[in-house]
Amino acid sequence: MLAASTALAAGCGEQAWNNPYSEKRPHDVLYSSFAERPKYLDPVRSYSSDEYHFIGQIYEPVLQYHYLKRPYTLVPLTAQSMPAIGYLDRDRRPTSADRAAYVTYDVKIKPGILYQPHPAFARDERGNYAYHDMDEADSEDFNRPADFPLTASRELRSRDYLYQIKRLADPGLYAPIAGILSKHLVGFAELREQLAAARDSHPQGEWLDLRRFDLEGVRILGDYHYQITVTADYPQFIYWLAMPFFAPMPWQADVFYSQPGLKERNITLNWYPVGTGAYMLSENDPNLRMVLERNPNFRVDLYPAAGEETDAARGLLRDAGARLPFIRKAVYSLEKENIPYWNKFLQGYYDSSGISSDSFDQAVQMGDGGEFKLTQLMRDKSIRLSVSHQPTTIYIGFNMLDPVVGGFEERAVKLRQALSIAVNIEEFISIFLNGRGIAAHGPLPPGIFGYRDGEAGINPVVYQWRGGRAQRRPLAEAERLLSEAGYAGGVDRRSGKPLVLYFDSVGTGPDAKSWLNWITKQFGKIGVQLVTRNTDYNRFQEKVRSGTAQIFRWGWNADYPDPENFFFLLYGPNAEARKQGENAVNYDSPEFNELFRTMSGMQNGPRRRAVIDRMNAILRHDAPWIWGFHPQSFVVHHGWMKNVKPNLMAHNGLKYLRIDGRERERKRGEWNRPVLTPVFAAAALLGFFVLPAVWIYHRRRHRTIL
Repeated sequence: MLAASTALAAGCGEQAWNNPYSEKRPHDVLYSSFAERPKYLDPVRSYSSDEYHFIGQIYEPVLQYHYLKRPYTLVPLTAQSMPAIGYLDRDRRPTSADRAAYVTYDVKIKPGILYQPHPAFARDERGNYAYHDMDEADSEDFNRPADFPLTASRELRSRDYLYQIKRLADPGLYAPIAGILSKHLVGFAELREQLAAARDSHPQGEWLDLRRFDLEGVRILGDYHYQITVTADYPQFIYWLAMPFFAPMPWQADVFYSQPGLKERNITLNWYPVGTGAYMLSENDPNLRMVLERNPNFRVDLYPAAGEETDAARGLLRDAGARLPFIRKAVYSLEKENIPYWNKFLQGYYDSSGISSDSFDQAVQMGDGGEFKLTQLMRDKSIRLSVSHQPTTIYIGFNMLDPVVGGFEERAVKLRQALSIAVNIEEFISIFLNGRGIAAHGPLPPGIFGYRDGEAGINPVVYQWRGGRAQRRPLAEAERLLSEAGYAGGVDRRSGKPLVLYFDSVGTGPDAKSWLNWITKQFGKIGVQLVTRNTDYNRFQEKVRSGTAQIFRWGWNADYPDPENFFFLLYGPNAEARKQGENAVNYDSPEFNELFRTMSGMQNGPRRRAVIDRMNAILRHDAPWIWGFHPQSFVVHHGWMKNVKPNLMAHNGLKYLRIDGRERERKRGEWNRPVLTPVFAAAALLGFFVLPAVWIYHRRRHRTIL
């Protein structure tokens, strides 16, 4: 009883009993989660937001997006300044921008930048690399890079950027942007062919030294200076210089991870990146947690001193000029379900959280002016809300190769237009997204050049402007278009049979079932029968890739803030079924294609905007998509989390965040006080029954002895 009382008393301190963490110095640690382990952490292959969330903190391309400024602005990261741009004619002689056939990007990187400590750089007493010549037996004692007794570092050099670009050309590494670079980066396609031939004659699994191969379009001009040459018809190339694809890769890391035995232990670049960024991945346990820790070799990097006009008032410039990063460690725990995650956030065990549909009413309410604001429960906990438009488009696509819904005949166009009116996107946003999104009138989301708000930006096929806002056209117009297409009342005039369409989707559970029931009813409003075919993701991708899916839902997150990155989803030469591109609906309009090529090579301005307006008009008439919606991001964070400003283009935002850990500990203790009354009551009840039994036992034992 004394031991129990002591334990109970010990629990009455500030530290909550149910704290799931064991960090000894928790005050500058951020706590978050992941739902599934990122598949690729090698920057040559990685191309999804969950992967970028980690590698963006580790790898450093030469450019980054300014953390605070809007619209999104490129600024130097490892570069000394923005690349100097030059223009060359077809004979590679200097010329003006309007006559250029090629464009050069002259990049100078900062000296003195060091890689994180890693065994790939370690040398033995004789100066040889300690871990570059291991066999399977040598690697048996190691399960992660931290197990190697020796680590070292070295300075970042311009050749490391060249080495990574060569890796993008290696067919054996399956870089998803290799097709784009083959068209625009000088010499890339030729290098790709050379590497394919080299792989055919090279022993499988052995390291292929890419330093032996030349790439015409990248010249090394010094240890901290290199130049890239691309075709002049692709001004968007500069945005790629801010993506992990173009981060540096030291050849030592490549040869280290290619050794036998390491891959079997998941000691690869896909599990343990090697970079110069503010953080390094110290733990990668897909069944438990992933941990980023501050890179001890990280250089001097400062919090921005300027941003938008409102940033100072919002407290986002209080750390102006302070050295980064502020957070020592970021712990990401495996959390597959929304409700447990949300409950732990409310207890203070996660620092920020998205808001699922199940938790929306508990967190957010609509103000008198139609604005979103936090509920009183959230405000009482000093929780803050960040709302931002995502550079994302979600749409319902019609396969333009399909004999019923595809093609450019008047019958097919009017059928797609009718269905576009019938599917009430505003209703979908209200039911399934709690209002967190805006209906799309074309492929461009807000924040991308060419997007128009108000009357100038509506899709006149589906909407009309009345009373100062866009109103969806009535179902009667959809029924008229359906009749003109030859399907009056949902019956095919030619066959006399009901029109039956097929919708392919991915997803399981009640949410997926509700969505499929909803979309079926939307088609049914004008008499069209919709058969839904739910399948697994791999099968679904294969049907889209082969052009056998008829109707499906798809989406796109911006790689960079330029209209080209969305319009290319409808550019004919990018058709997925024919060219393995990102044009999932296989739309191929000669006029649109020509305008796309013109628009892609233009700088932002009135002329480019006019071309974009015409492109949108063509797409709205042809209706290859049911223009779905652009989602809004709702994120809540505790008041102890500072410098929070959503930046949906940048990938390295962790270094700017700051945690008031002492305030967090105080709040956790306050919100998680143990309720001891039942414990004491149980102890008293136990004592009521146990003590008499003990007394009787001892009395009988005493009598027996006598």
